[in-house]
Amino acid sequence: MNQAQAPGFFHRRVGDILVTALHDGHQDSPVSSMDGIAAEEATALLAATFRPARRTAVNAFLIRHGDRIALVDAGLGQGVKPTVGFVAKHLTAAGVDASAVDTLLMTHLHRDHWGGIADSAGNPAFPNAMLHVHADEIAHWDSDEAMMRLPDAAQRQAMFIETRNRLRPYRDRMQVFRGGEIFPGVTAIPLPGHTPGHTGFMLSSRGKSLLIWGDIVHVPEVQIARPEVTMKVDTDPALAIATRRRILDQVVTDRLAIAGMHLHFPAFAHVARDGSGYRLVPDAWTLDLDGDTP
Repeated sequence: MNQAQAPGFFHRRVGDILVTALHDGHQDSPVSSMDGIAAEEATALLAATFRPARRTAVNAFLIRHGDRIALVDAGLGQGVKPTVGFVAKHLTAAGVDASAVDTLLMTHLHRDHWGGIADSAGNPAFPNAMLHVHADEIAHWDSDEAMMRLPDAAQRQAMFIETRNRLRPYRDRMQVFRGGEIFPGVTAIPLPGHTPGHTGFMLSSRGKSLLIWGDIVHVPEVQIARPEVTMKVDTDPALAIATRRRILDQVVTDRLAIAGMHLHFPAFAHVARDGSGYRLVPDAWTLDLDGDTP
């Protein structure tokens, strides 16, 4: 009996743009990784939504528009943990060779986003791709001053040195941005707080739109209902809260479809108001990629 799960990719049409969610896997973390909520309350919220623990999905997104192919983030990479590192496998399953990807768009530079852009030997996983990242993100992770604010040497190694090492094969083909259209039909939307250059990407084509919102939430069962809950890895928690509230209000008001790196696969959804808070509504399933997606 074959007990392997089906390949983790899922397509969604946005006008002339085909977006494919690529599931990298999941990570389990303690509720103590969240701030702004008591552990008992966080545990109760997770239990109420049938989550026995803080299980965080990891996703990347492939964008195909005409003859151009972009990948938004690349997961943790292979060999880190047994439950993650499947972006490369699922990219192949979706029928795309890594050499065909011409653009890498980074929401930010935490390991679960940059891990898959190169292998452990430092060879680029996407040999023909130009890497795009927000200017404030590069400035932060290249800063020795910012690195030394971390008291723990192991954290400095994991958060700063390894980030620099993984970016090295792309340094001669890296473009920094602050906003604007950076790929056909794709506009960079600065969403700072989680990290200084944290960025979302707005896809627009033929009157349809989708916001890939990066890490606006890590634990949707908690942070959608309680936007004031932050993560210990947020570089500016107050700004992260303000950005999250602003984006939640925007996507509700504009009835905008979203995709998230830490929404449960296939990671496409909408947000609705729920009393004084919000709730996540999974996107409508469709097999008709040529049909009229909301």
